[in-house]
Amino acid sequence: MSLRATRIVATLGPASNTPEMLEAMIRAGVDVVRLNFSHGSAQDHIDRAQRVREASARVGREVAIMADLQGPKIRVGKFAAGKVQLVPGQPFVLDAERSEPGDEHGVGLDYKELPRDVRPGDVLLLNDGLIVLDVVSVEGSRVHTVVKVGGELSNNKGINKQGGGLTAPALTDKDREDIVTAMSFDADYIAVSFPKSAEDMQLARRLCDAAARGGHRTGLIAKIERAEAIPALESIILASDGIMVARGDLAVEVGNAAVPALQKRMIRLARSHDRLAITATQMMESMITNPVPTRAEVSDVANAVLDGTDAVMLSAETAAGRYPLETVQEMAKICAAAEQADQIEHGALDADFNNQQLSRIDQSIAMGALFTAHALGARAIVAFTESGATALWMSRHRTHIPIYALTSRLATQRRMALFRNVTALLMNASADRDTAFAQAEELLKTRGIIASGEVYAITCGEPMGSPGGTNMLKVCRAA
Repeated sequence: MSLRATRIVATLGPASNTPEMLEAMIRAGVDVVRLNFSHGSAQDHIDRAQRVREASARVGREVAIMADLQGPKIRVGKFAAGKVQLVPGQPFVLDAERSEPGDEHGVGLDYKELPRDVRPGDVLLLNDGLIVLDVVSVEGSRVHTVVKVGGELSNNKGINKQGGGLTAPALTDKDREDIVTAMSFDADYIAVSFPKSAEDMQLARRLCDAAARGGHRTGLIAKIERAEAIPALESIILASDGIMVARGDLAVEVGNAAVPALQKRMIRLARSHDRLAITATQMMESMITNPVPTRAEVSDVANAVLDGTDAVMLSAETAAGRYPLETVQEMAKICAAAEQADQIEHGALDADFNNQQLSRIDQSIAMGALFTAHALGARAIVAFTESGATALWMSRHRTHIPIYALTSRLATQRRMALFRNVTALLMNASADRDTAFAQAEELLKTRGIIASGEVYAITCGEPMGSPGGTNMLKVCRAA
């Protein structure tokens, strides 16, 4: 069993959609499968989710499914020739009412509100910032610009406004329909694109709860990709179950140079509030076409691990690349090596562990388990958990002792697939505490996690099986 703590999120697409490739990727280390709702029909996603569940069952390891909503389409329209070449100094018109295909003089817009959102002097960044347009004037539906940085512009490329300020809502009508689709197959996580405030995430929560089947509660991930999200970062985190450091659109709006420090701040803030963090965008980009990553990509992934991210994410690399399986294998190796180096450098427990202020018994037990396991050199920490909360709290601290979360709830097991340093196992424990402990030890020994004579720590709640009731810590030596 892999002891890699950092989780891998892989995007499903044409390169990875077959049952055979899905199974191979899960065996190689994929923990969460991302379904990109920017592509495909509702039935396509339902079918893909089913294939993921079937592949997971064949491998014998549960993975989480994350439905990633498209969000507002802030894009140019289509061109008659499919693309145009823009040169610096050339006028170019973005017209919200244009219906005919575009040319070298101008193009239509999917985002009809753009003329209301910009004014002379604004800078528009197209195609991930590769094309730069200076806004000269706005006349009705037409935004007149001059090309500052030229290049090839093709159909449906994205538009960002430097510094932010586009008013598009985070949740479109399509997103609302897609939430219903995602909840129909009990998505473990739903990622919300372009939220600007806590209210965006609160609305997403209400929509998810309304569409939920049988009380299923999905985890909500806020994709931080707008400049406006940065001042509201803490409130967005508190309204979510986790965040995604979506470095593509964010970098275009705030500038490339600001992103590394923001990444560290976001991960640190998420962990401090007991929330999850996913680091995404271009992590292994060269492996779309090459069988090995660049050294810069290796460093990028490793640094995200050292920052404390719960997961690193692959997008086009596994969705459309030539080497989806090899990319997962390489990423898993990089994560494991970075974790090993971190353990040597910093030891087995957070330096600020003793400064924690706790008000809840269950959180105190979780922290006590970490400290005790570290002090005794325990082989493992075992947590009985119905909601996953105890395992989440433990995973917020940098410990290199593996955490095994035992739960009777399949949905909880799948959600914990995204928790750093947590291996979730399904077990229907006895209502009798001593019998449940014996069952847990037998499961761990059968899986080769502990051996006779080894020490491990175990937490539970009494009475057994009550969510939020963790109130007991026991140190055991395996028989």
